[in-house]
Amino acid sequence: MAIVNQVQKRVVMSKKDIIKYQILTHCYINSIAVSNSELECLTLLSESGPIELTDFCYDAAEEYKIFKSQQTVRNCINKCAKNKLVIKDRKNKKIISLNKKLKIQTDGSILLDYKFLAK
Repeated sequence: MAIVNQVQKRVVMSKKDIIKYQILTHCYINSIAVSNSELECLTLLSESGPIELTDFCYDAAEEYKIFKSQQTVRNCINKCAKNKLVIKDRKNKKIISLNKKLKIQTDGSILLDYKFLAK
């Protein structure tokens, strides 16, 4: 029988931080490079749900000050769409949302149970 060194950690986090952690873990496992600003932008998008692109760009740049301009937010969204983190509405591409295939939990109380093994 193999011996495995096991580490268990229990942490209470804010909902925003636990959403951010899920996105960061997905990006790490899939070797997708994201900056802190892009991570903040994705977290905001996951909390917002499906939203019109222009409204989201305004919010991320003007209200939350994640990026300095709305165009930078658009560039971030386009990069994330290419990495399949963000999906755009098929009809007119004006509605954006976090890709459901990521299975990021955002509602209610959230308990994450990840198990990683290194051999």
